Amino acid sequence: MSDKMSRRKFVAAATAVTCFASHVSGGDDSKEGSQSTSSLARIITTCQNGRGHATVAGNREYMLALFDRALRQKPDLFCTPEAFTGVGISKEARGELFEPVPGPTTDAFVQRAKAHRCYVICSIPTLREGKRWNSAVVIDRTGSIQGVYDKIHPVTATNDYTLFEATHEGGLSAPKDEPPVFDLDFGRVGIQICFDAGFPETWEALARQGVKAVFFPSAYDGGFPMQAYACLHHYYVITSVRTARSRIINPCGRVLAETDERLDLAIHDLNLDFAVCHYDFNWGIPDRIMDAYPGRVKITSYRDDAHFIVEPTDPALTTEQLRAEFGFEPASQYYERHREAHAAMRAGKTPMPQQAAHGKRGQYSK
Repeated sequence: MSDKMSRRKFVAAATAVTCFASHVSGGDDSKEGSQSTSSLARIITTCQNGRGHATVAGNREYMLALFDRALRQKPDLFCTPEAFTGVGISKEARGELFEPVPGPTTDAFVQRAKAHRCYVICSIPTLREGKRWNSAVVIDRTGSIQGVYDKIHPVTATNDYTLFEATHEGGLSAPKDEPPVFDLDFGRVGIQICFDAGFPETWEALARQGVKAVFFPSAYDGGFPMQAYACLHHYYVITSVRTARSRIINPCGRVLAETDERLDLAIHDLNLDFAVCHYDFNWGIPDRIMDAYPGRVKITSYRDDAHFIVEPTDPALTTEQLRAEFGFEPASQYYERHREAHAAMRAGKTPMPQQAAHGKRGQYSK
């Protein structure tokens, strides 16, 4: 996108045409009562770099200072690390760690979220209905609490697996094992927290529910599995960690932006209207799209993975329109067609013929 056309103007232009998916609220340059119909969003994630304070209030103010810096970049969403208010706190301060929602920390983030029309994923220990949770509170652009994700897989704090994440008297509760999803105005997202990284079933559950991005507040970096989940499920993964390496990872598992010991913020403009496609039956599709819409669609090719990403950059185009025009399907659908055929074969039956978008195109040629 050229310097002459700001991201916000790009979003504003989208409201004048039929474009991307329709969502609820958004923001133009004024951010006053605007409605966004764009799947484009500026995501900012941060790292804590191991910097802790003796009190919950000290950690809160530190993270708010990072949020204030991030707000200068006009983000659509800001994500904090896991339980950032508890890093380095004294034993005397632990009684203040678990907060109600709304409470002191969410109130402070709500104020800024509303003023700047910015989503926040605020990851803190919460106390609700008399139970303790390791939570990520989703605050919307209006400053309302849109929802809460509670860590599904808390880690044991004892060698007999009877107490989990004990930072105070007692331990954490564990919610049901089906993760919720959150429909933001630029797309559907999910959340996983830290030790959730070790349980592929909940990452797969989010994919089944159609999320386009998963946010991962964590105490540690998450390592290669974050790229693997992004690649396997074809969604963005955005990490926000207490250590140094927060990352924004694309739906083919490549790192787009990251923090380090000297850079506290990672920033990237994402378009959640995208399609990850398999090259089978689609060898000529990237060329055809680029020839038909020069400069209006981004194609990212990963030949060794046998996949490519189709991403409209013109708000007048959607992947749904491109799929209908050029006859291609996302890789997930390609794999699902095989599952259906394989199930029939295992049952001793001849698979039923399927009519795919590619029609009679050759499988391995343009």
